[in-house]
Amino acid sequence: MRDRSNNRKPLQKGRNLSIEAIQTVQALKRARATSSCPLEPALETTFRRLLKLDMIAVLRELIRQNQCYLALKVFEEIQEEYWYRPQISLYAELVSLLGSNGLLEEVELLFIKLKKEPCLEPDINGFNALLEILANFNLTGLAVECFYLMKSIGCDLDKLSFKILINVLESNEEASLSTCFRLEAQKYFGAARCNLIAPPIASV
Repeated sequence: MRDRSNNRKPLQKGRNLSIEAIQTVQALKRARATSSCPLEPALETTFRRLLKLDMIAVLRELIRQNQCYLALKVFEEIQEEYWYRPQISLYAELVSLLGSNGLLEEVELLFIKLKKEPCLEPDINGFNALLEILANFNLTGLAVECFYLMKSIGCDLDKLSFKILINVLESNEEASLSTCFRLEAQKYFGAARCNLIAPPIASV
């Protein structure tokens, strides 16, 4: 783990990105665009010198600018920092970025990394956001895996969790799986309220 927190300027107040963060984004994009300029020197001279808040800001700016490769590379760098703790919201943003660019294999690899993370927090809002993103990209298998991951780490599942999963299963005509999760929803919320989770598909 790296600890380079000494002798660095703090994040400038009143700005979404500090000057250092802006310069880092520009340097990384230049290095990425120039085949003769490797990325490692740019990471060493700019990104690895940043404070925690600047690092996160750079990652989110690269996501905003649709820089898939750089965002993944920066995320890997952040994971090496001594202060790193997994944040489901960051994973959700990265999955959204990759899925929007059709990089579904990379989404699967990223989800594998998520499952291997130690000490995941049971952040129900973050996980529901991730679950919905997976459903929106029609990644039914990963959505089911995400649901079970939520259960395994002790997330307090709510009606939205079940609704997202049941809806994506029914939209893909996974009737048997949908029925299983409807029955599980009954255990959580009671049979009388089960229909509130998701309306059944009308028979044709």
